[in-house]
Amino acid sequence: MSGGEGSATATDEGSATATDEGSATATDEGSATATDEGSDDSGGGRRKPVVVVVEPETPGNVGTIARAMKNFGLSDLKLVDPPEIEEDGEAYGFAGHAREDVLPNAEEVTFDEVVANYHTVGTTAITGEDGRSHERFPFKTPVELRESLKTVDAPTAIVFGREGRGLNNEELSRLDEVCSIPADDDYPVLNLGQAATVLLYELRDLTVDETQLPDTEVTRAPEADVERFHEFFDEFLAATGQRDHVREKNALLMRRLLGRAHPTEREIHSLLGTFRKANAKLEHADHLAAKYDEPPYPTEQ
Repeated sequence: MSGGEGSATATDEGSATATDEGSATATDEGSATATDEGSDDSGGGRRKPVVVVVEPETPGNVGTIARAMKNFGLSDLKLVDPPEIEEDGEAYGFAGHAREDVLPNAEEVTFDEVVANYHTVGTTAITGEDGRSHERFPFKTPVELRESLKTVDAPTAIVFGREGRGLNNEELSRLDEVCSIPADDDYPVLNLGQAATVLLYELRDLTVDETQLPDTEVTRAPEADVERFHEFFDEFLAATGQRDHVREKNALLMRRLLGRAHPTEREIHSLLGTFRKANAKLEHADHLAAKYDEPPYPTEQ
């Protein structure tokens, strides 16, 4: 995350504003006036944060942030003293599908308007180590910010600073909260686009209703099928000639294993079929052994 200037200046190459989770207040349009339009989620319950970038130096970083917003369900981008954004330029080249809506609808505002109309979350890489640095301490990590914002139903703005200097101490002192992404102490300053992507990803539970990932929730197989499997497994253990105490131990281990695994109906049916065939073959082997007076499957001594 990029830090601020002065006695806590965080510098990075290029777009170094490192931010953490944005506890930013959702803002809407109109000279940064927070409104409900365009910032509610599809369910109409929670207002989504707006994203504010203060004095970005390169159009490409603006495009990258717009793309991250599109990835994670945000659409309201506000820029403080931005560079020239041309439709055939770098910003649109980096924006992906955000070139269709997020970027062309970005609004230029002043820092004062953002402070006046939103609950603000400033992002920084350089933090205070204790309560003596009031501008940068206390701070939240992105995960902590997400949990905090779950309780906030107000227009919120996530504020990112400049690529090389981030937000300075005077700017941070005017914002409501501070967020920082935990990183290696030797080099904690993230590129501006990276920082925005990490932070918005952590806030996705507040901004994204559905993802492209399939539903991973599984339903445990009916207990009757699970118990039938244990019966088949007991028969299998008996047919292998294990001693009684060993069979009991292995049967218990299998029960504990399935108890933790919560197998699906399909998984249990596949195991039932496998052990049904195995038990049938072992029974056939015992039958042949008896028919031809051969020793049965060896029993442990």
